[in-house]
Amino acid sequence: MKKIGLLFIGLCISISAMGQTNSSEAKKLLDEVSNKMGTYRNMVIGFNSSLINREAGITNDPPIRGKITLSGEKYNLDYLGNTFIFDGEKLVVINQDEKEVSINNGNLDEEDGFIYPSKLLTFYKEGYNYQMGALKNSNGRKVQYIDLTPIDSNSDIVKVQLGIDAKTKHIYKLIQIGSNGAETTFTITKFKSNQPISAQLFSFDRTRYAKQGYYID
Repeated sequence: MKKIGLLFIGLCISISAMGQTNSSEAKKLLDEVSNKMGTYRNMVIGFNSSLINREAGITNDPPIRGKITLSGEKYNLDYLGNTFIFDGEKLVVINQDEKEVSINNGNLDEEDGFIYPSKLLTFYKEGYNYQMGALKNSNGRKVQYIDLTPIDSNSDIVKVQLGIDAKTKHIYKLIQIGSNGAETTFTITKFKSNQPISAQLFSFDRTRYAKQGYYID
């Protein structure tokens, strides 16, 4: 009986060490991705997003396309029929269909737990525990997944799977699973770095939109 007890304790210690190693490997890979992408002056990213909630019978097909240009904290995002312009201090949301513009202090609201495209490359830096996930093949591309779980047990997000291109060390896919059963997936379809872009891309031309009849809040 004593030997069985010692074997059980040894097994528990071994499992704990494996978990720590797994977490350490995940952190090392995330840091490598973050450091590499942090060297770029800017990034121009095209992506597809899809939403599936089987319980509610919701699915968007075909996927929704989007595009975001990032430079430091600044970004210009085209998504869901809106243009989001963040200059580092103010966020301007331009609704093309309704011809309305709203201007807010600060970035996109994160209190709802949703991972917005503007946070796609940085969201995991705070508030998550992580473990190495599966290594999968996607159209000839090797993708290493990292499984992230929120530290906050009351989070609307249950789990996030972050897919990293094993060759380029760029983020390729993000799968977000909500407590309501909804599964949101972002897949990066185009990626370019250090492009010649105008600083005007991150500023809002009030006069231009006023002349076009937009209501500006």
